[in-house]
Amino acid sequence: MFFSQKVETDIQTDKQKDKQKDKQKDKQTDRQTDRQTDRQTDRQTDRQTDRQTDRQTDRQTDRQTDRQIDRQIDT
Repeated sequence: MFFSQKVETDIQTDKQKDKQKDKQKDKQTDRQTDRQTDRQTDRQTDRQTDRQTDRQTDRQTDRQTDRQIDRQIDT
């Protein structure tokens, strides 16, 4: 009788350990996925911001150049 109780207890203990390991793995996977997603989102946001800034800078430069040319033509 005692032996079978011991075996049952060992089985339960092993199941608990396995559950904990699985939870830990899941947490790690979730963290990695979150980090990866965050990095991708950051890169996309950075690219988008860079493009917008470049466009604005280009427009501003074009306007200034146009004004200077207009002034030179006028004089």
